[in-house]
Amino acid sequence: MTTVVASQAMRDGPAVAPDKSDNLKPWEKISYGLGDFACGLSWNAVGAFLLYFYTNVALLPAAAVGTLFLLSRLFDAGVDLGVGLLVDRTRSRWGRTRPYFLFTALPFSILLVLTFTTIDASAGAKLAYAYVTFSLLGILYSFLAVPFSALMPMMTTDHGNRMQLGSARAIGTSISVILATAATMPLVGVLGGGNERTGFARVALVFAGLTLAALLNLFFSCRERHHDEAPRSDAIWPQVGAMVRNRAWLVTFLFCTLNFLRFGCVISVTAFFAIEVMKAPWMIGILLPAVSGTLLLGAFVAPMLFKRTGIRKGCIGALAIAILLHAVLPWIEVQHALFLTVFLIAAILISLTMTAIFTMAADAVDYHEWIFGVRNEGLLSSGISLSTKIGMAVGTAIIAYVLGMAGYDPKSVTDGARAAIRWSYYGWPIAIMIVQIAIIAFWPMDGLHDRIRRDIAGK
Repeated sequence: MTTVVASQAMRDGPAVAPDKSDNLKPWEKISYGLGDFACGLSWNAVGAFLLYFYTNVALLPAAAVGTLFLLSRLFDAGVDLGVGLLVDRTRSRWGRTRPYFLFTALPFSILLVLTFTTIDASAGAKLAYAYVTFSLLGILYSFLAVPFSALMPMMTTDHGNRMQLGSARAIGTSISVILATAATMPLVGVLGGGNERTGFARVALVFAGLTLAALLNLFFSCRERHHDEAPRSDAIWPQVGAMVRNRAWLVTFLFCTLNFLRFGCVISVTAFFAIEVMKAPWMIGILLPAVSGTLLLGAFVAPMLFKRTGIRKGCIGALAIAILLHAVLPWIEVQHALFLTVFLIAAILISLTMTAIFTMAADAVDYHEWIFGVRNEGLLSSGISLSTKIGMAVGTAIIAYVLGMAGYDPKSVTDGARAAIRWSYYGWPIAIMIVQIAIIAFWPMDGLHDRIRRDIAGK
């Protein structure tokens, strides 16, 4: 149904004037970006270093850690959908999404510190502790990430404003990645005085404080302007079925899942790659921030690019070039300066597609209302939040299982383990980006925004 409607859509007609209530204050845009900084700082530290922390500091088996990541995130599948449905039914004096920022900020910050703390106990007890703390952290993250994604379409219906919010969000993500990946290990050394166990706990405490402050600012600074006033009381499964039939949402979900699958693989294996393959530990502080820290530049370029090309063509072009650049990297591995130059260019191109995801998620809400007559911001956003968790979890688990099968031992790394690390660093990203190109080719929204807004306004 959605394919037929989209293919028959007329692209001409008068443009829709922006709703004056959609005028966003500069600090509101900045605060929304800081909301992503709050979520991203903690989550990127987890994605980049928790595998290293579990295997090299807590001394847990790599394969067991892979299973931990996988099972915890699969459990989150039900949690994210539940939170999304809960957001759609929430009515409070603070709105539908903002109460979650207020009441989740402190417990989430506390769990971050506990996650990067290990206990003196048997291997089984330490693994059980890791399961409990990491799983609870993921659950609380759902109560932040789902409402946060649902907030954007409630703040504005204007596509241009959404691109600006998407750019602000990308900047927040970029800063969080740079801080989480480039500063973590140096801070671990400084704050831990050479003791990584103490260092990681203290760094987590610093990050938790920044996260708490940014989330409270998000609560106080951002307004909800557009949402259904009546409480949602429809049966759940028909809503889920409609979500899956929403072509814009489905493309966004699959594209985002693949993006974070690639991200999870790369960010998890980078420290091992720099140390064991490149023999240059100093490169961790460059390679990890570049994975998505280049969003800072992409956030400024993406709105101009996608305005000219549309999201579909822009993403396909950026990914195609990035694939070619990644294919060159193994041949210039020994030339560090050239390697980093090519890698950074590829990272910038990929960052454009990551910026697009934020706008795609908001546009999918309008597409849903156009087709089905309801917005369901919470449910649709929960699916996107779920895609980030599934992608990160599966990507991290893949690397953990590869290390386990290769017999990785931090005390004695074999040539076979190094080969597995090297292949993982290059092979997984290229394969995943090829599939991403196939998925984004089905994006239905380019050229339809004005028509959708006219049709919705006329209902």
